[in-house]
Amino acid sequence: MSASRPADRPFLAETIAIGSELLVGGRTDSNSLFLAEMLGQLGIEVRFKTVVGDDQVDIVRVLKAAVSRAGVVVITGGLGPTVDDCTREAIAKATGRRLARRKEAFDGMTARLAEWGRTPNPAQMRQALIPSGATVLANSVGSAPGFCLSWKNALLVSLPGVPREMEAMVLQEVVPLLKARIAACAQCPSPIARHVFHTWGLPEADVDARLKGVIPKGAPIDLGLLASPMGVLVSLTTKPSGKKRGTSDLLPGLAEQVRSRLSEWLFAEGHDTMEAVVGRLLAERKLTVATAESCTGGLIGHRLTQVPGSSAYVDRGAICYSNQSKIDMLGVPADLIAKQGAVSQAVAAAMAKGIRERAGVSVGLSVTGIAGPGGATETKPVGLVYIGLDGGPGEAITKEYRFHGDRQVIKQRSSQAALDLLRRWALNRSGA
Repeated sequence: MSASRPADRPFLAETIAIGSELLVGGRTDSNSLFLAEMLGQLGIEVRFKTVVGDDQVDIVRVLKAAVSRAGVVVITGGLGPTVDDCTREAIAKATGRRLARRKEAFDGMTARLAEWGRTPNPAQMRQALIPSGATVLANSVGSAPGFCLSWKNALLVSLPGVPREMEAMVLQEVVPLLKARIAACAQCPSPIARHVFHTWGLPEADVDARLKGVIPKGAPIDLGLLASPMGVLVSLTTKPSGKKRGTSDLLPGLAEQVRSRLSEWLFAEGHDTMEAVVGRLLAERKLTVATAESCTGGLIGHRLTQVPGSSAYVDRGAICYSNQSKIDMLGVPADLIAKQGAVSQAVAAAMAKGIRERAGVSVGLSVTGIAGPGGATETKPVGLVYIGLDGGPGEAITKEYRFHGDRQVIKQRSSQAALDLLRRWALNRSGA
């Protein structure tokens, strides 16, 4: 980092997530991801992001470091009514501003609470304390107002930590503010363009090999790969500091190359998900599905029904964890389980056929496997999973998988593989 001041870089940003709960595991800082994307769309590059606990001294230290590096500092969290919420006090201390109750902040908070049939208690009234000289940012979905102020040539924006409140405040209050700031600047930044692709079934190293050389040497675009239990995410991102003009004009051509090289394994782009893609295919073709799940415990059904409108194609789901439930609910022959074992290709096929016939749907989807950590044998290790699909006479498919990872990861991979099998089957159907 150069020694230049924020005034020299008004469109470099830093995000600060405040909350001790973010430092002890169990919670993800999703706010920083949202902010990076929104700021990037405005052409504001995030160069640092920091997570700090609910400690006033630490927050002050982080704030001072941030304004020495960035022209826009966006802070989330610590604006609530509890004693550990000390962001407003920390900002007041760092900037030397006095905290005072602001009428617009108090009125907004009381109006919101009134909608919920409540009146503010003394602790909640702290939320109306705003540093002097700051602009109050309205909270349209929660009670804690945000605020922004200028300090040492940087713009400090303080937002609630609850994601839906933070996101609404960014879209309704912060984006217009930053757009006005950009419009008033002689040298407007170019928006950071990003295109995302979602793949399944191809290891990260193979994805990397297939995309080798797709970015021309010296092109101001970054190619990113991110592996997860749900597949490999591929991204093309323009470099905000690139000196070449018209960077985003390169993206459509490069995106087409990525699609061509990953076509068989590419299931979605942008914010789309596997379950949404599958849902659209089933709805378009007027197909219906029922699921029979053992090791995934209902995860496939849960994902399918997360999509609005899924009642048009999801009929039912059965969690058949025990051998007896597979016999009773799906009609899997007891002797088949005895001979092949519950985790077998034959039982997966019988489960898919059983749920399809009982539900009277277009297709039955099943999964049986060993998610671990126990239950493995010499011939059937943890991660062995069979997925069955039955679309009627002559349309039965079973697949064997050997997944790795812990119990949760194996369940996630199993659900993704099952939905991908359903996606591929639906692609080849013309519909009812």
